[in-house]
Amino acid sequence: MSEDPQPDQHHELGAGAPRISLVHERFTEFAGSEAVVEQLARLWPQAPILAPVGLPGVMPADLEPRVRTTALSKLLRGDSYAHLLPALPVAVRRLEIPPSDVVVASHHAFANQVVHATDAPVVSYVHSPARWVWDPSMRDGEVGGRAGAVALRLFAAGYRPVDVKAAARVHTLVANSEAVAQRIRDWWQRDAVVVHPPVDTEAYTPDPTVPREDFFLLAGRLVPYKRPDLAVRAAAAAGVPLVVVGDGRARAEVEALAGPNTTFVGRVSDEGLLDLYRRCAALLMPGVEDFGIVPVEAQACGAPVIAVDAGGARDSVVPGVTGELVPQQETLAAEVDVWAAALRDFQPTRYEATAVRTHAEGFSRAHFRSAMDAVVQGVLTRR
Repeated sequence: MSEDPQPDQHHELGAGAPRISLVHERFTEFAGSEAVVEQLARLWPQAPILAPVGLPGVMPADLEPRVRTTALSKLLRGDSYAHLLPALPVAVRRLEIPPSDVVVASHHAFANQVVHATDAPVVSYVHSPARWVWDPSMRDGEVGGRAGAVALRLFAAGYRPVDVKAAARVHTLVANSEAVAQRIRDWWQRDAVVVHPPVDTEAYTPDPTVPREDFFLLAGRLVPYKRPDLAVRAAAAAGVPLVVVGDGRARAEVEALAGPNTTFVGRVSDEGLLDLYRRCAALLMPGVEDFGIVPVEAQACGAPVIAVDAGGARDSVVPGVTGELVPQQETLAAEVDVWAAALRDFQPTRYEATAVRTHAEGFSRAHFRSAMDAVVQGVLTRR
C-alpha cells in the first residue's frame, strides 16, 4: 500500500486500454464491499485503487501494491475510523485521481464525493446510500452514548444535501439490489441500473455425499440490524435446533434469549462455514440486508434460505424454489410468531438442491465482472 499517487502518463482514449481508476472509502476490513473492489480490480488489472484510509494487508496480496491511501491512514485507531468520519468526505474530494477515462467508485457513504476530484465520468457502484444518514433507525445503538448519537444526528443532517449534490453529478449509478435502487430513487431522486454483487460460487459448492441435517443456520455478524434476536427467539418458540455462527456486540444479549436447542459456535473458518452450509436444513436471514452475500453462498451449496420479505432477499430468494420469504410484521410478538411458524412448517424435501445451486450461479464473480464491464463500456461509448 502506498500513499499520494502520482498521475499516470496521459494518452488519448482509443490509443489503448481505457484508463480506469477505482475509488473505495476505506480498507479497514475485508467484507462484501471489498470483495466488490477485488473483482473490479481483476476486471481492470491496470487500475489504481484509491482510498482516503486503509490498513496494509486487507486486500489480497497480489492487489495490495495497487492500493493507494492518504496520510489520514496514520490516524486510524486499529481498524476503527469513527473518529475520522467528518474528515472522510473531504479526503475523498481531495484524492489525487490519475488521468482517467472513467472513475469507478465503490460507495456506501462518501465515495461519490470523488466527483469533485476528477473531470472524468464517475460510475458509482452503490452498496447503499448511507442508511445512517437517511434512516434515523439505523443510528440506534451506535457507539458513543447520548453525545455520540447527537453528534451523528447533526452530522447526518448536514451531510444529506452534500450527499444529494454529489449523487446528481455521478454519470451512472449502479445499485447492488432492487431495494437499493429504490433507496436511490427515494433519497437521491435518480435511477440506477442493478448489478448484483459477486459471490464466490466456485468455492461454495454442494457435496452430494454430505446429508442434510435438521438444524437451521444463522451466519454473520451479531449486530442489531441483522436481527439475530429474532432468529433465536423464533427457534426457541418453535423448538427447533439452531446453530449460530459469528460474533458481534449483540452476542451476549442474543445468547440470553436462546433456547436449549440453540448452539453458538462463534467465528469459524471458511471450511467450517462451507461444511455448515452443506449440512443445514436451511439458512436464516431475518434482517433487512442491502443485498446479502451469505444467503447466496448458502444457495450455492444447495441450501435453501428462509429470509425476511424485504431488502436484498427479494433479489436472491425465489419462494418455493430456493427458499421462502417471511412477511414483515408490526410487532416483535407477531414477528416471532410468523418466524416460528415458518421454521415449524419448513419441509426441506420441497427444494431441489440442483435448482437452488443453478439459481446461485447467476450471482457468480464472472457474471458480476461481465455486467460491470458492460456498464463502463457503455459510458465510454457514449463519450
